[in-house]
Amino acid sequence: MADGTMTATFLAVIGGASLLAVTARRLHPSDRLPSLEGWALADRSLGPVWTWFLLGGTIFTAYTFTAVPGLAYGNGAAAFFAVPYTVIVCPLAFVLLGRLWSVARAHGYVTVADFVRGRYGSPPLALVVALTGILATMPYLALQLLGIRAVLTAGEVYPRGAAGDLVMVALFAGLAVATYRHGLRAPTVISALKGVAVFVSLTAVTWLVLVRLGGPGAVFEGAAGRLGGQALVLTPAQQPAYATLALGSALALLMYPHVLTAGFAADGPRTLRKVSVALPAWTGLLALFGVLGFAALASGVRAPEGAAEAAVPMLVDRLMPGPLAGLVFGAITVGALVPAAVMSIAAATSFVRNVYVEYVHPTATPKRQVRIAKAVSLIAKAGAVAFVFGLRDQDAINLQLLGGVWILQIFPAVAVGLFTGRLHPRALLAGWGVGMAAGTYLVVREGFSSIVGLGSGPLEIYAGLAALVLNLIVAVAGTAVLERLGVPRGADLTDLPSRLTVRRRPETGANQQ
Repeated sequence: MADGTMTATFLAVIGGASLLAVTARRLHPSDRLPSLEGWALADRSLGPVWTWFLLGGTIFTAYTFTAVPGLAYGNGAAAFFAVPYTVIVCPLAFVLLGRLWSVARAHGYVTVADFVRGRYGSPPLALVVALTGILATMPYLALQLLGIRAVLTAGEVYPRGAAGDLVMVALFAGLAVATYRHGLRAPTVISALKGVAVFVSLTAVTWLVLVRLGGPGAVFEGAAGRLGGQALVLTPAQQPAYATLALGSALALLMYPHVLTAGFAADGPRTLRKVSVALPAWTGLLALFGVLGFAALASGVRAPEGAAEAAVPMLVDRLMPGPLAGLVFGAITVGALVPAAVMSIAAATSFVRNVYVEYVHPTATPKRQVRIAKAVSLIAKAGAVAFVFGLRDQDAINLQLLGGVWILQIFPAVAVGLFTGRLHPRALLAGWGVGMAAGTYLVVREGFSSIVGLGSGPLEIYAGLAALVLNLIVAVAGTAVLERLGVPRGADLTDLPSRLTVRRRPETGANQQ
């Protein structure tokens, strides 16, 4: 049975999140008429602090904070691929997000598929970019619910049976109402509570765990004893998989609609560059969560079979005083609500801009677009709840693994397209199709493992990166063939250079002297 003080603290954190959501309208209020840009992007008005909280809270999801320590608990050092992966994201965000924001702001683009439509003049290519984003986002949204349920079940805060399901529905219902009314402003204000609660609680938990277990040395020695020998370090055979998984995951992350939506909400490129420099603070949190996975091993925690993500919540419940445990559980729960809200907004916006307006109702007014987006965001959340209750947890995990492979296949059209428009849209479409088919085949062939073997040797790499290489080969070769055949391409409306150029800075007076 859950401790009373733990439950009270947990409810206080959740209540605080609810109160903040109610005040979301006061965050940069706008007197403008309703628009999709205002509802989905908070009128592109977020400064560095709000953007740092929102972007960090969107990238570092609750499931990330439970899956990484769970993987460390069950597999050792391989779990820490998430640390270099999130470090690689920072320079990529520094380079890509500011440039993409500038183009989007200049042309009124709300989604990344809008950019692709303008860059290549190709509605079919924009459509597959939008649908790929929605397809990859939906299982990711369901995983946020799974993360909440895993944490609360381990802490005995989640009631069994129908009562527990009602708790889950109530949490998401409150989130749904807040995002329906206030759009992106609701998860933005909640992200501030998430950031403070996670940083404070994790720092306290890590310090107390290390003190009670005898320090870092005792933690790693105890974990090594239960994992066996080399599990705390990578073997040479594991290194290619580790490196390609980190690189591929970093390239994929910035293609997710919810991450780009959070980026588009900033007030300018300079804000995004500042935030990109400060994002590694969240990576430090992720590394500490991984260490807690080892601490769970060292302390003798025995997670249920197939539920390693429950190891750290069980450790917190066992070793921490009630108020601190409640703070941790509340922080992780709020940590799921922020990305879930942004994901539903991003999916709804992509549908409205790139499916509904493009193919169903081209003359839809801004007010109607907002109304349709609000309805679709509710449907997305309801679908995630139905998915969690109707299917096995492993189904959501399998689909999310595929989602990471799928979203990576829009990288050539989006990221490469920011710097050169030389790739032909039809070649990009063909490359996308080959990458999607190859990536899906490789993952399914390996029993829904994203790490696949190459040939008959021991080399293993990330399936998404292998599919991306095939994608790029087809796109480049296809462009050469189509240009030779004289196949026309659509008009580029973005004012970006058609080929990659490096501009030299003019010499200063001091240099001239």
